[in-house]
Amino acid sequence: MAKITFPDGFVWGAATASYQIEGAATADGRGASIWDTFSATPGKVLNGDTGAVACDHYNRYPDDIRLMRDQIGLDAYRFSIAWPRILPQGDGAVNPAGLDFYDRLVDGLLEAGITPYATLFHWDLPQALEDRGGWPHRGVVDAYINYADVTTRRLGDRVKHWMTFNEPWVFTFLGYCAGIHAPGKTSWADYLAGMHHFLLAHGGAVPVIRQNSADASVGLVLNLNWADAASDSAEDQAAVARAMSFQNNWILDPLYRGEYPADMVALYDEAGIMPEIRDGDMARIQGAPDFLGVNFYTRLVVRHDDSVEILRFSDVPQSGEHTEMGWEVSPESLYRLLMWTWQNYAPEHLYITENGAAFADEVSADGAVHDERRLNFYREYLTNVHRAITEGVPMRGYFAWSLLDNFEWAEGYSKRFGITYVDYETQQRILKDSGKWYAQVIENNGF
Repeated sequence: MAKITFPDGFVWGAATASYQIEGAATADGRGASIWDTFSATPGKVLNGDTGAVACDHYNRYPDDIRLMRDQIGLDAYRFSIAWPRILPQGDGAVNPAGLDFYDRLVDGLLEAGITPYATLFHWDLPQALEDRGGWPHRGVVDAYINYADVTTRRLGDRVKHWMTFNEPWVFTFLGYCAGIHAPGKTSWADYLAGMHHFLLAHGGAVPVIRQNSADASVGLVLNLNWADAASDSAEDQAAVARAMSFQNNWILDPLYRGEYPADMVALYDEAGIMPEIRDGDMARIQGAPDFLGVNFYTRLVVRHDDSVEILRFSDVPQSGEHTEMGWEVSPESLYRLLMWTWQNYAPEHLYITENGAAFADEVSADGAVHDERRLNFYREYLTNVHRAITEGVPMRGYFAWSLLDNFEWAEGYSKRFGITYVDYETQQRILKDSGKWYAQVIENNGF
């Protein structure tokens, strides 16, 4: 196999999210989030698991920083900030202890030579804001901008890479339409209103962050979708276009073109579910981020399906290797998605902000975790990232998902995505073979 070398200055990192790893759910004045409420509701999360303790990162972050530095050699660490730690009621009184925690975390990262990449929102909306209507209620926009202001005024002197949101399609569609994530609602209208309000919140927060964090790079993280057609039929080809527009263009078009995609607008108008768009909204939303973060795990293979309301497509299961999440391993799809994104929207910089796989890991008799399938997954997906770079895509870095095994949302602790094994009973960390391989990749800037 030929040696693959990445460009000089390519950023190698790993990613986590606050509710998935921090624990300490009621410590030091933290307010409740919608995920505290949702996971405590019987039947919502597998095995009744919650993030109340998770990986206890809130208390063990110095050890986790040493793991990043000494065992993996990370250039950068992507973490998210828990809104309920900063503003327990979503707005109003600031909780100093919450800001203090992220102060310590950021300082510890910088002392270890690790660049912090901070995500302001990774799904853990304060429950108090949900009680007032959540993302479908326009009042959340100003609350988010205030939260971004408070947080970046405190940390913006040291954190110079900010992401406003993580995977808005997930927290709006799965949370407010499909009902399988917090807060568990099932309304198309709520989903679309929530999506519009996320875009307004992003657009309103970007200038605030730039004002508070001099010379900062401000981006956005999307779980963009790649879809292939189940057949060559015209109907299935049209279904692919709808699938891509539904998840990708619905966010990218407002950001880069100042308008929603016409094909989706027609479908939503016909169904009577288009959100309220006020004068000036689209101008407030439009503006290319300094960088676009892409989270990618698998692809869809779609066919036309009249039984599916509004979208009229369904996913066709494929043979071949799948992860424990039931997701097809499809590394070339990442290359195709990166090329499509670059060719259609020309983002200035791109990062892979999440990429990884869940497998059934076990600690072997020798005390190690031999996760060869995950190691191969990373090798194949990174090969396709490199392929995109060689064809001109302006990739600036890659963040493995995840640094640690953690609370996997509705799947609880049943799925392990980490390059580090976590024994949830003892909180022992064991760097897996994939993590050891990734450390070598970082050291050599390639493989």
